[in-house]
Amino acid sequence: MQSGYLTRRLTLLMPFALAACGGEPPQSFPPLRFNDLPPIQLNVASIEIEQRFFPSGMAPDVSNKAPEPPIEALKAMANDRLQAFGTANKAIFGIQDASMMRENDIVTGSFAVSLTILDDNGAQLGFAEARVQSRHVGRIHDIRPVLYDMTNAMMNDMNIEFEYQIRHNLKAWLTDGAAPDTAVEQAPLEQPPAR
Repeated sequence: MQSGYLTRRLTLLMPFALAACGGEPPQSFPPLRFNDLPPIQLNVASIEIEQRFFPSGMAPDVSNKAPEPPIEALKAMANDRLQAFGTANKAIFGIQDASMMRENDIVTGSFAVSLTILDDNGAQLGFAEARVQSRHVGRIHDIRPVLYDMTNAMMNDMNIEFEYQIRHNLKAWLTDGAAPDTAVEQAPLEQPPAR
């Protein structure tokens, strides 16, 4: 009986003890999703994701320390926004760059993606590319929230730029039709394509 009371008291006092010691509860970093934005409907039968950029994981690269890795955020954008609404041809969403670099108190980010429309024989029918960059300058106490905030801001910019480039360069491939049940496929570049 006394033990249960003591446990409840300690549990209630724990946040105050952490605050007194200068400790803070761990910060949460929710996954970045983009399904609240309007879908981009393409007149293709399928959509594939190709990861063409692979972070080194060695300094000055800090993308592996990001709570939401930029590559995963870019894949989420493709999955959430691109929809196949056709019966022929395919679109390939390519991740060209997803780098985050740190030099002392300067962090730079660079994202680049492409969307290529191919016919069923592999000939290119259309192409669009979007790039965004960002820079954080200032003292860094904890790199994780800096990288998360940068990734979030850059993805907001990327969504705008990506849609603009598609509407400007691939307008003929946009449709408002009803989509068949087609999932976006992910194909890392280093794996051979399925036959």
